[in-house]
Order: sequence, then structure tokens, then C-alpha cells
Amino acid sequence: MSTYDDDLRLALELADAADAATMQRFRALDLKVETKPDMTPVSEADQAAEEIIRAGILAARPDDAILGEEYGLKGEGPRRWVVDPIDGTKNYVRGVPVWATLISLMEEGEDGEFRPVVGVVSAPALGRRWWASQGGGAFSGGALGEPAGPIGVSKVASLADASFAYSSLTGWEELGRLPGFLELTRACWRTRGYGDFWPYMMVAEGSLDLCAEPELNLWDMAALAVVVQEAGGRFTSIDGVDGVHGGNAAASNGLLHGEMLDFLRPSA
Repeated sequence: MSTYDDDLRLALELADAADAATMQRFRALDLKVETKPDMTPVSEADQAAEEIIRAGILAARPDDAILGEEYGLKGEGPRRWVVDPIDGTKNYVRGVPVWATLISLMEEGEDGEFRPVVGVVSAPALGRRWWASQGGGAFSGGALGEPAGPIGVSKVASLADASFAYSSLTGWEELGRLPGFLELTRACWRTRGYGDFWPYMMVAEGSLDLCAEPELNLWDMAALAVVVQEAGGRFTSIDGVDGVHGGNAAASNGLLHGEMLDFLRPSA
């Protein structure tokens, strides 16, 4: 049992509704796609999914605030839902099935900082879903009714035996961290370029051992962090600050976290 069981149930219901909308338009030949001011794509499916989730939260939790990638922040108070309607829009618009809806609930602590306490990551085109709540553990199952089960991070304790994932090389050089990043890839047993939500979920279920990205927004991270942490892993910024407010992320099984961060320090 978790304090947030009811909120988690709501998040799962909202993910069901969003999945129905996004799958209906996935690979549609007449899908409408626009370019946002930050030069990233947004599809009609992104907007429709966020509208569905916002309407559901407003009906069930009218006093809670909502922050979404497409429509910004509305409301205020100590509870804030954070939504990325389609994490991996570039994949979605190209017909690649690696994309997900991310739904998180964050609560304000005594220090005034918001921390994620519920997270749902639903990837219907892959037939997978992951979810967690603070104190309640992390789980995975099929988005279409496959029995759910608990998940946990790996026990790999050496980089020489570890699998490391990253989204791309873009961004590491701008941060002055490309040399260390490349050294990290050489120190690991295996590296792969999985992007968006997927590597974090593979860390949570133990099929990867560590991953990192140099540039992220809050809605990209909030749901992922809860799942990784409840699965027994660690989720920080690449500077080692716990939480989701650093503009980037590093996740691991916990055993390898310090070594990974050492490699990712800025070049002298």
C-alpha cells in the first residue's frame, strides 16, 4: 500500500484514455505536424492526448495544478501533475513505435521543492507500461492487459560488465563533457543509443545498468524518476543532485552511479 494509491489509479486511467487517442492517430497518413518555437515537432496527437489528460485531472482533482509540455502550467498549490503527452514525438511522427505518455504527480516539500511521488510511463505501440508510487514499489506490464509484476534494478557492480545507454552525442560537447562521456562509453561493456523514456525504464527493470542525457525538461523526467527510484535505482542530475530540476539526468542501479558521474564531470 502507498499513500498515493488513489492518485496512481487515476494516472493509470488517464494513460488508458491517452493511449486510445495516440494509437488511433499513430502512422496516420493525414497526421498534422507543426514546428514549435523551439524547433521541435508537435502533432495533433500530442495536443489531443494532453487535453484528455488535463480534462481527467480537472474532473477528479480540481484543486491540483497541471504542468504540460504543450499547454504550460495552470493552477497552483502543493500538488502538481506533470504531463508529457508523447515523449518521443519525433519517433511518433516517423512511425517508430518507441514513444510514451508520461504522467507524474509532484508534491511540494517543506523546503518548497516539488518532488515526484507518482509516475506512469505508457508505451502502447510497444505494448508496455511502467508505473510506481512513492513507497509502493515499481511495476511493469502490458498496456493491453498483460499481468503486472514488480521490477527491480540490476546488481551489476562493475562498469566493465555494465550496459550504458544514451540518446545521442548532441549536447555533451556544449556542456564541456564530451571527453568524459566518450571515456565512459569505452569503460562500459556495452553501449547503445536508446533515447527518450526507454533507457530509464530498462534501468528500472534491470536490462540496462546506467543511462544519461545532457538536456531534458521537467516533463521528460518526473515520471521516470519515480519508477527508477522505486525500482531501487538512483536518479540525479549529471552533477549528482538528487531530483528532477537540473535540466539533465543520470540514472543507474545505484551501484555504478558515482563512477558514472565521475566520468561526466566537465573537462578541465
